[in-house]
Amino acid sequence: MLHLAQVKNNSTTGEIELQLLARQESLDRWKIILPYEVIFSQVDVPFNNGVLVLIELIEGQKIINIQEAKNWIIELVKNHLGHGTKLSDSFNQEQQQIENWRQEMTLKSLDLTRRHLELETQKEQLQELEANLKQQEELLNNRQKELKELETNIQKQEKL
Repeated sequence: MLHLAQVKNNSTTGEIELQLLARQESLDRWKIILPYEVIFSQVDVPFNNGVLVLIELIEGQKIINIQEAKNWIIELVKNHLGHGTKLSDSFNQEQQQIENWRQEMTLKSLDLTRRHLELETQKEQLQELEANLKQQEELLNNRQKELKELETNIQKQEKL
């Protein structure tokens, strides 16, 4: 199984240790190893302290291959984090979609605000019409009372 590791010089024993940082689970899937595991190299490690390496282990933590990880990391960055990659293209598409949604939501919000203002205006107009209607009704009722009073007065005068 392929692992990403860091070369460590054990100052106490003088031995070379390999601190396992991540393990490949499938072709494009890696898992961070926490806490980091440390294995002792049974083979000569021609790399300096702190260098990142790719090591292939078989059961029993036996190293069957070791190589510097620099080129692998550069490829990883180029393929997954560089400009024009699927990931950055996907990220840009997501950003564009979010911006489109934001603009759409802004337009909908403006439309809702406009509709709300229209409804408020219509409500005020209806209230004014109701008030005018009430005034007209009161005026009409007052006129009817006046007419009845006049009628009553006329009838009284006719009886006289």
